[in-house]
Amino acid sequence: MRPALLLIDLQNDFLSSSSLVPARGSVVDRAARLLNHCRAVALPVIHIWTTADHQRRMPHWEKTGKLICRAGTNGHSPPEALLPLDSETIIHKTFFSGFSNDQLAPLLRSLKVDTLLIAGVHLHGCIRSTVLDAYQQGYACLVAEDAVASDDPLHAALTRRYLESRAATFNSVQDLCSIISNEVKTAGCGANGNDAREIVHFSPRQSNWLLWRLPTSSGQEIEAGISMAKESSRRWRSVNAGDRLALLARVADMVESQSDVLSRQIALEVGKPISYARQEVARSVRLLRGLSSHVCDGVERQCGKDVGVRYRPVGTVALITPWNNPMAIPIGKIGPALLYGNAVVWKPAPVASNIAIKMMELFRSAQMPEGLINLVLGYRSAALQVMGHHDIDAVSLSGSLAAGYSAQDMCARRHVPLQAELGGNNASIIWHDCDLEDAAVKVAESAFGFSGQRCTANRRAIVSAACYAQFVKLLEQATARLVWNDPLDERTHVGPVISQAKRDELRSLVARAEKRAQFVVSPHRPDDELMAAGAYFPATIIGCDDPQAEIVQEESFGPILVVQRAENWEQAIELCNGVKQGLVASVFSHSKAVQSAFLEEAQCGILKINSGTANAAAEAPFCGWKASGIGPPEHGAANREFYTRTQAIYR
Repeated sequence: MRPALLLIDLQNDFLSSSSLVPARGSVVDRAARLLNHCRAVALPVIHIWTTADHQRRMPHWEKTGKLICRAGTNGHSPPEALLPLDSETIIHKTFFSGFSNDQLAPLLRSLKVDTLLIAGVHLHGCIRSTVLDAYQQGYACLVAEDAVASDDPLHAALTRRYLESRAATFNSVQDLCSIISNEVKTAGCGANGNDAREIVHFSPRQSNWLLWRLPTSSGQEIEAGISMAKESSRRWRSVNAGDRLALLARVADMVESQSDVLSRQIALEVGKPISYARQEVARSVRLLRGLSSHVCDGVERQCGKDVGVRYRPVGTVALITPWNNPMAIPIGKIGPALLYGNAVVWKPAPVASNIAIKMMELFRSAQMPEGLINLVLGYRSAALQVMGHHDIDAVSLSGSLAAGYSAQDMCARRHVPLQAELGGNNASIIWHDCDLEDAAVKVAESAFGFSGQRCTANRRAIVSAACYAQFVKLLEQATARLVWNDPLDERTHVGPVISQAKRDELRSLVARAEKRAQFVVSPHRPDDELMAAGAYFPATIIGCDDPQAEIVQEESFGPILVVQRAENWEQAIELCNGVKQGLVASVFSHSKAVQSAFLEEAQCGILKINSGTANAAAEAPFCGWKASGIGPPEHGAANREFYTRTQAIYR
């Protein structure tokens, strides 16, 4: 392999878009890592820039009067971390593809290049065009999946699916660095990321401890699992609702009887403090037992003189689940799917694979019919194969915004229902009339418990200017009292994050945030021994009043809390609603008027009074607004909306 790096349109004008996904900071940081690694191993680096003026710009820019990326302006240049060296070539273009400048092709030939490493913006436009032209000319293309961005993320998800089935391979920057150094590491997904043949998982609490290796499911095994599920769904839908419920009750009993074993496994494998792991197991049991309140036997019920209504199973449901709640989230999907007469194909997050295998053992012990739940192990390619299969009738997913866009693309193509929970950038408003000490204690635990790796965790605290200084002091004290330690310690609140790669990502995020922050505080004392052993990151409080800062707008999914000052109620609620997600929000106030205003104006699916944002009741709908959710909510009475289809029958 003779590679060269192409950095496409990593220019300030493009990177400044507020709708860019991922956000500017993370894209620049990862592209810079790839750039520096390529320089260190003396690979050719080519910078491809859009250069426009009144005489040379794309026609659709002319129609709208758009004029950006003008030579000599700051917007035309890349960020400092991506500035070219004197020895590196800059290729200027007017249109989408880098090959539209006839200098690029002969340059690559002269360098005897056969493989292109690609990072930049926009995946759906200029990167797509460049990759397709490179493919036509015979180059292999390796795209840095975490160092490409787009201001049209759904289009980008479609583009990625299109390109990786034809013209490109997508890998993380970490894996690309390993590939070009010829030192491929098996730290999670290997060199070929989404197509690796095994999953290798290291302990979050002891990073050099290999916990397990598991083979991924082959394409043929996935096909067979879907086929079994389809066949099982035909038999299962004829089983009466009482017998389905009895099976799920047996599963609940099995889970409860194995609580200690399951809790320890969760603590070891995902780093969740063991007290939180026990809470997760208990929530799993409540989710299963709560289904008895929502039995639906599908019998026709009259809803008018000549018309009846009945609810029929969807069929075969694909469940895509995350690692942070490796039991409760799958149980919350599997339970109602089976209750309402469906069969399941389940693809857990890679690092949750071993816990999923343990759960399958429990299902079999509860006398689950063969083929009713089919487990698929693997990475993104496995999830796409499952979601895109013609025998899958619906998809329920919990994951990232990027995963949600991919699921939308797959489901929209086949017109199948999608239910997606996509995280939250959750805020608590702390008003000056509340019990500030109580608010500080609750927000600290909500933000930093399980190292902030909960979709409902507090990410932001919006504080009345009248009590700002006092609350920040109390918040620091409350955070310092949380125990930061090994997840197997019963006292621990804040354990490790999921991996060293995540820890490094959080370090970079905080370093970028410091440039726009009023303060950055880590109340826990440094523990060099702890941090050297595993993927530990200290609870961090960041004061940042800029509502457009990356640290405010982007969900960190780590032990980071942003504190913002609000001069009045109008500003507080504007800050609360001023992010793209809308999962949970809370207010701390004794005033009925303030509480009422909050309930009227907060744009989230879950609202809380005098409570942190973390956690949700098993019996209540779990409903994200805006970018936090797609389709009907999960849990409680809402489950029937997704796991059945309604038929109106006229007689």
